[in-house]
Amino acid sequence: MDMSGILPYLINALLYSALAAYFWRTRWANADSPYPKAPPAQAYEHYAVLLPLGLHTVLLAQSAFGGHGLYLGIGNAISAILWLTVLIYWVGNFFQRLEGLQSLVMPVAAAAALLPAVFPPLNPLPNTELSAFRIHLLIALLAYSLFTIASLHVLLMALLERRLHDGSLPGMLRNMPPLLTMETLLFRIIWAGFIVLTLTLASGVIYSEELFGKAAKFNHKTVFGVLSWLIFAALLFGRHIYGWRGRVAVRWTLAGFLALVLAYIGSKFILEVILGRV
Repeated sequence: MDMSGILPYLINALLYSALAAYFWRTRWANADSPYPKAPPAQAYEHYAVLLPLGLHTVLLAQSAFGGHGLYLGIGNAISAILWLTVLIYWVGNFFQRLEGLQSLVMPVAAAAALLPAVFPPLNPLPNTELSAFRIHLLIALLAYSLFTIASLHVLLMALLERRLHDGSLPGMLRNMPPLLTMETLLFRIIWAGFIVLTLTLASGVIYSEELFGKAAKFNHKTVFGVLSWLIFAALLFGRHIYGWRGRVAVRWTLAGFLALVLAYIGSKFILEVILGRV
């Protein structure tokens, strides 16, 4: 891809980065500031996210939807997951206080917005004409996005807990809800992600039956997908029965997310980038 083709992706990444820098400067910097709280969120800050998100939408659509099918290589796959993550975050901010996530989401989205230009897709995905496959793909992207938000949220909680012990809180963390409230929201997100992940595995079985005549292929995607489901099922069980929270919740959430990443993104990275296959 020449420089003129990369430029829109670079602009998109810079817009996300500018928002990340703004939120960092206004919310996180000056941890020892005498002011008790960060400035309250403004409406223009919320709607400013639509600028890079809108450009991201256009660029992703151009890259993924070619004339011969759906192009979802490693670059487009990660970009689509983070696009959906930012969209869910933006919509969710109308209903829950997710303001503390913007400084974590925006830098990741900036990197993801560049990936279609760095790793352009070469060939379209097979079998995209099948309804079962399209449904499975859409649900899978939603599951990835929900667990991405859960992982960023749990990292924010871990940072808040650590800073509370240290006695040094940035303005943004002083403005966050109590840890118990954040923990309740975390498990709501995990429950939503777990339900969607269950639907992902179920739709995968239907797609496999339609295409291959058997419930599932035994491969790394199936193994890590089921492993991720088991980890999150154990976390929710432990939360309900034993009241798991704090560092236990952090470790199990990140372990489940890592298994989910290895199920699809990790395998695509090895095949497309390291081995050069498509």
